[in-house]
Amino acid sequence: MARYVARRLVQSLFVLVVVLTLVFFAGRVIGNPAVLILGPEARADDVKTLEKRFGYDQPPLVQFGRYARGVLSGDFGNSWWQLRPALPMALERLPATLKLAGVTMLFALPLAMLLGSLAAWRPGSPVDKAVNVISLTGASAVDFWIGLMLILLFAVQLRLLPTSGSGSLKFIILPALTLSLRPLGRVAQVTRSAMLDQLSRPYIKTARAKGFKERRIVLGQALKNAFIPIITLSGDEAISTLNGAVVVETVFAWPGLGLLIVSAVTNRDLPLIEALVFVVAVMIIVTNLLVDLTYSYLDPKVRFG
Repeated sequence: MARYVARRLVQSLFVLVVVLTLVFFAGRVIGNPAVLILGPEARADDVKTLEKRFGYDQPPLVQFGRYARGVLSGDFGNSWWQLRPALPMALERLPATLKLAGVTMLFALPLAMLLGSLAAWRPGSPVDKAVNVISLTGASAVDFWIGLMLILLFAVQLRLLPTSGSGSLKFIILPALTLSLRPLGRVAQVTRSAMLDQLSRPYIKTARAKGFKERRIVLGQALKNAFIPIITLSGDEAISTLNGAVVVETVFAWPGLGLLIVSAVTNRDLPLIEALVFVVAVMIIVTNLLVDLTYSYLDPKVRFG
């Protein structure tokens, strides 16, 4: 197990290095950083002064060496937009995004597994058909449209919940509900498929022949053995939730990484964009690593293969 974890950590570190390298060179390929800061109408003298000040007049490899040293020390430079260190700005927004993603997954996953199990328990029944409609609707949902409709209904018409911002529990209900529809739909579909496969296995017939209660068979045995594909998809959905937060946080003005990413791109703030990509990449790598470790725990063939 230790060798498996060490191998996955090395692979994750390699992925992080590749991502940060691509971000650096992409930021230089799209244009002169000094021009991005000052705008296309800036005077040539002002551009040259800024290039010299930040070292953008040096060869790309020299700039990359300085960038790499900064990354190793956690220094991405100052935000052009806020004139503050970029990485602390990104880390300040991290708890809000993790809170939103956590509440979303805590709501979506148990409900999705319950709905998928009920649908598989009685395939072809009205419950199964209703779950299929719910899952297909959720998997096809467009985040920004759903968010706007929820604001219109619950905030504008019914005046039950706030339209935007953060604070008490009521502020997170609408953005979390918006983000939860897609993982709810997709995980419910996979749960149903995995449960149908497990319920057709011989050990289920044996359990029924021994007189075990149906609820114990479905939830205690079949669902437990169907966890591997469910957990694999849940990890992908957790990552998609982090990515989808960019749109949802913008719609609901939720003060997380997504809203900051939009602001950084709008203000052409390259150091802040690099810091945000670093934080998001680390979150995705950690999520994948946790999913792989869980997967290897449930299926020893993975770590010994």
